[in-house]
Amino acid sequence: MSVKLIRQYTVFLPNVPGALAKFVELFANEGINIIGIASEIRDDSGVVRIAVEADRKVSHILTGAGFTTIETSMISLELPDKPGQLLRLTKALSENNINITTVYGTSFGGASGRLLLNASDSEKALEVLKAELGIQ
Repeated sequence: MSVKLIRQYTVFLPNVPGALAKFVELFANEGINIIGIASEIRDDSGVVRIAVEADRKVSHILTGAGFTTIETSMISLELPDKPGQLLRLTKALSENNINITTVYGTSFGGASGRLLLNASDSEKALEVLKAELGIQ
């Protein structure tokens, strides 16, 4: 199990074939691995969120390619894929008055899963989650 801060980039994309491919190509060209992606599409446009594990910021690459981007810190958790894990984590954050503003994730086929979340206080949330998971 692990928990750490990563970066998330949010952009607006047109809802047309190839728009997402053009966007993710920028990350591939820079050798940056995308560990999470989520989108919300409305009519002719959409919002895409991409979470990456990168030591360097890439917002300047996105801006240079014509994208308006918002960069935020996000918490990445790898945890056992079993019932009750999400409840345990959300309850711990709630009890510490921390609001979850964005969440998405997946399992890796039964053994473990990854959860990505934004919180009202990322630093405090990271401390709470490390304590809840028993990670130093």
